[in-house]
Formats: sequence, structure tokens, C-alpha cells
Amino acid sequence: MDQGSSFLSTRQRRLAWLGFLLAAVQAPVAARFSDDSSWLLSVVVALMVATVIIADDGARRRPAQARSSD
Repeated sequence: MDQGSSFLSTRQRRLAWLGFLLAAVQAPVAARFSDDSSWLLSVVVALMVATVIIADDGARRRPAQARSSD
């Protein structure tokens, strides 16, 4: 069974993981040192990047034949 191709290259996938980790670490740090709720932006960005990573992972795991018939 052939694996489907993803829409992110290997380098883009690594950068997405790095961006996710940096945003996820930055959110509690910003919440600790900030009086306002601007740290929520980091949470939203981390969730958006995680959604892209999950979608790419789903496309990567889908068989190539099932992808072409969609």
C-alpha cells in the first residue's frame, strides 16, 4: 500500500513543529509576566499550527489511491 503525499515538505514540517513548541512555551511565560490577556494570542497561534500539523499527518497517512479518488 502506497502512502499519500503530504502538503508540507520535511523542512516545513520541522519548522511547523518548532513554531508550535515556541508558541506553546511562550504562552505561559507571557501569562506570568503580563497583566493583560495578550498571551491568548500565543495559544491561538499554537492551536492553528497544531491543526496544520495534524492535517498534514492525516494526508501523509492516507493511502495514495484513496487520495486520488477524492
